[in-house]
Amino acid sequence: MSPTTDRVLVAGASGDTGRELLAVLRPTDLQVRATTRSYADVDALERLGADEVEVVDFFDSADAVRAARNCDIVLCALGTAPSLRHVVGGKLVDRTGVINLVTASVGADVDHFVMQSAIGVGSSKSGMSLPARLLINASLKAKQDAEAAIRRSGLGYTIVRPGKLTDEPPSEIGDILVGEGGDTVSGSIPRADVARVMAAAPFTPEARNRTLEVVSRRGLSGTPSNLVDIDWDRERIGLEHEHVRP
Repeated sequence: MSPTTDRVLVAGASGDTGRELLAVLRPTDLQVRATTRSYADVDALERLGADEVEVVDFFDSADAVRAARNCDIVLCALGTAPSLRHVVGGKLVDRTGVINLVTASVGADVDHFVMQSAIGVGSSKSGMSLPARLLINASLKAKQDAEAAIRRSGLGYTIVRPGKLTDEPPSEIGDILVGEGGDTVSGSIPRADVARVMAAAPFTPEARNRTLEVVSRRGLSGTPSNLVDIDWDRERIGLEHEHVRP
């Protein structure tokens, strides 16, 4: 990543993970553009540290283009709010919105695209119980389609598949477990940890063009496999340089 990169788009900034991303990025010198679907969220996102806030409907490809314009990094935390659409499908931002943003990012010459996906998607389906998968089957398929679009886009990318998200405090150094290959880890992870991993990924060469499953050590379920050793470079985002070990 070039040291001159300075504009980051947080897509879905008004969601829980999006707000954690703003908290991570706030102390840095990075220029942060946040998106929300509601004008009512603008003031709150500015107070959380966003330098710019765009009101965007990612189902509209023109809005996606406007959001990605002049950005070097995209941190995508878009997701469908809890509803029947998780089961029955239909028009889901997890698919259409993310793919529109991927296409816009290609046009904007974005250097690195980071997507929050989920353990349970694609090759990682065994990391989520069958009843849980059935409850959100449509959104899992939508995320799988979005992952595929990212991989074939030509963008530099990191796909982060977290386990069950919690509101617990961030983990201690070394307590984020990273797997690669689908059937690797299962369990839970604080949203704060997911935000730190997503924010660090564009500055970590080892994370480039990889799909990674992440859980916290304290949230781990079962026996992990295919753990990978990633030296997350967090200096650029103002955090201590951490070495996350299997």
